[in-house]
Parts: sequence; C-alpha cells; structure tokens
Amino acid sequence: MNSRPTDEQIEDGLPLPRRYLAIFAISAGTALAVIDGTIANVALPTIAGALHVPASEAAHIVTLYQLVLVMALLPFSALGDRIGQKRLYQSGQMVFVAATLGCMFATSLPLLLLARALQALGAAGALSVSSALIRSSYPARQLGRALGINSMIVAGAGALSPTLGGLILGAATWQWVFAAAAPFALLSLVAGSMALPRSKGHTTSPYDHVGALLSAATFALLILGLQDLAYGRQIRLGILELAAGVVAAVMLVHQQSQSARPILPLDLLRQGRLVSPILCLLLAFLAQMILLVSLPFRLQHHFGFSTVEVGATLSLWPLTLIIVSPLAGILSDRISTRLLGGLGMAITTAGFASVALLPDHASQFDTSLRMAICGLGFGLFLSPNARTIIGVAPRTRAAAAGGLMATTRLTGQAMGASIAGGLLALGAGDGALPAGLAAFMTLLIGLISTGSASPSLRRTP
Repeated sequence: MNSRPTDEQIEDGLPLPRRYLAIFAISAGTALAVIDGTIANVALPTIAGALHVPASEAAHIVTLYQLVLVMALLPFSALGDRIGQKRLYQSGQMVFVAATLGCMFATSLPLLLLARALQALGAAGALSVSSALIRSSYPARQLGRALGINSMIVAGAGALSPTLGGLILGAATWQWVFAAAAPFALLSLVAGSMALPRSKGHTTSPYDHVGALLSAATFALLILGLQDLAYGRQIRLGILELAAGVVAAVMLVHQQSQSARPILPLDLLRQGRLVSPILCLLLAFLAQMILLVSLPFRLQHHFGFSTVEVGATLSLWPLTLIIVSPLAGILSDRISTRLLGGLGMAITTAGFASVALLPDHASQFDTSLRMAICGLGFGLFLSPNARTIIGVAPRTRAAAAGGLMATTRLTGQAMGASIAGGLLALGAGDGALPAGLAAFMTLLIGLISTGSASPSLRRTP
C-alpha cells in the first residue's frame, strides 16, 4: 500500500481551501511582529512617567525588541530546518503570548525589558520561517501572489499600529498596548494548527551553537556601535563595538564557510543570484528609514504641520503599499521580477526626489501625494524582490533565505534610523538632505536591478 506523502513532499502547494487558511495564519503571525515592534512608540512617554524612569531609558523598550529580533532570525531559521518549520512557527507564537502576559504584569522597567526580549524571541521564531511556509503553501507559479499578500499585511499592520496604540491609551492603561498583537498570535496559532504544512527536519547533524552565537553577536555589536556613533553618545564605546562586530563577522564567515548548511547562508550567496536582490533590499530599507525618521522633523519645523497632519501625511506610504503590494506580487508571477523591481525603484526615486524638492509653502495634500508616489514605487519593488530571494533558494533552504531576507530588512531599518539620527544630531536632518540621500540610494537600486535583468519580459526569478 502506498504511503501518503507528507506536506513537504507536495511540490505544488496545499489544496484549497487549506491554502487560504495557511496564508491567513502566516499573515496574522507576521502582523503581530510588525505591530508589536512599533506600537510601543506612542506609549513611551506614558510608560516613562508610570515607571518613573527617564525617557532615554524607556526608549529601550522599543530598541531592545528590534535588536533581539534581528539577532535571533538567522539562528532560528537554521533551527526551523532542524526541528520542522511548523513546529518552530507555532512555538514562537506560544512564547509570544506568554511574554505578552509578562509585559502586562511588569511592575518595573527591568521586568518589562525582560518580557519584551522574550516577545522578540517569540516573534523571531515565527518570522524566521514564515517565508518558507508561504513557499510550501502556494504553488510555485503563484509564489509572487502569496508574498504580495503577505507584504500587504505587513503594510496594513504598520499603518494600523500608531492609531491602534493611541486608541488603546485613550481607553486603558499602558499595559494593554502590549496585548494588542496577542489576538493575532492566538488566531495564527489556531489556524496554523489546522492548515500549516507539516515538515520534518532536514538534518540530523548537531545544531551549530557557535555559529548561532557568532551571528547574534555580529549583528548586535554592529548595530549598537553604529547607533552609539550616530547619536554622538559614548563615541569610544561605539568604536569598540564596531571593531568587535567586524571581528565577530570575520570569525562568523570563516566558521560558516566550513559548514554544509550554514546559519549565515553563504551557500546561497555563493550562487551569485541572491547577492543583487539582498543588496537592493538592504539599500531600500536603509533609504526608507532615512526618509521616514527625518521627515516628521522637517514637516513640523519648516512647514508648520501639526502632529496629526504629520501622521496623516506619512500614512499615505503604507496605505498605498496595501493596494500595490498584492498587484505587484501577481505581476511578478508573469514578468521579470528584476525589471519590475527596477521600475518600482525608478518611481521611488522620483518620489524621494520630489520630497527633497518640496516648495517652501507645501500643502499637506502636495506632501501626501509625494508620499503616495514613494509608496507606489516601494510596493512595486518589495513583492518581486521577495519572490526572487525565496524563489531562487532550493526548497530545503527556503527558511535560510527567508531568515536572510528578514535580517537584511531589519538591519537596513536599523542602519537607516541611525544615519537619520546622526544627520539630525549634526543639524542636517530636518532639511532636504535626507530625502536627497534616499533618492540617490534608490537610484542605485534601480540601476542594479535593471542592470542584471534579462532583456526578455518573461518571468524570471
């Protein structure tokens, strides 16, 4: 009697309607990480007052979450290959829910920071394998569509997060802000238990604990050092952190080059086809954060926008992404992803340049229109870029590719925020310079994308 194939052996995705339930579970898990990474921003002044700590210390509530997340993604993606992607995804969601309870009952800043670190670990467990689970759930010919849906959820969660945080603070205590993403985790857990593809670990070799520690240390030291230097605080410490990060990176590459399934996916990068999209992704999110961190200061200081007007203006970016991302994903299943990404970056460059060239008396409508153009171009770039990265990797290395993609995105955001902070500290961050710098970076991305594109319009990875 023939045995029934496991889900990981089904090459053409899950059957309907199970496939839709699976993408819902993955999207809900993605949304929780996005919401929880940003929703605390609006509550920081309230938390600082309630816990009687300086605002600078309260900011660690946000930065610690982001730092732990970027440190854990690559080690967890390797763990998912070992123990099974569904198992790691569901375990991450359960850790997140438990840590949420810890946030709600924290009575001091150290306890809150500990709970936030656990939240980040739970979110990293889910995010590290989410792209691989999407690839397993959808047919190869519809991978772009699936990734476009996921990008739409990310954009929607990003747009919802500040508003949701403000509404919660208006109706409840600050502790409930951290519970906002818990319903997404519970929905993802229930739907995932029924629908996510089952997979067994692809390796029985011992887990690379040394590589995991070196990977986490490399990203932590480089990001912390860059932040300390950019904000002009503890310059000597920042230099030491950067130097230690470089040493850790060299050790990591040397150690990982001898592994058949490295935590830092050098095996995928050696193929050459991933280098260009990964570099473009890093520059894209670096440029995005340079603009988004600096622009509110410019709008308030030079154009006299109120905080409400600033928020409404910036919201046009993610709102446009919600519409464009799934359409770009569908297109990426039909035409060259590199040409589509190059077109997206050309539009983004025009949008960034138009923001840099805002007239002295720009209206909110004019500024919002330019932000929508930026969102349009960014949406055309993101889904095709993700399809290239996930589609090129072998199925057994999809989790590694997804972990690399998520780590690159978060690293770019951290670097961009640090550069914007440095420009603000130097007195050059509330003018046209950040938008001009961002436009230059996206122009480079467009040249890289189109320069490596096939002259044919047929879909290529």
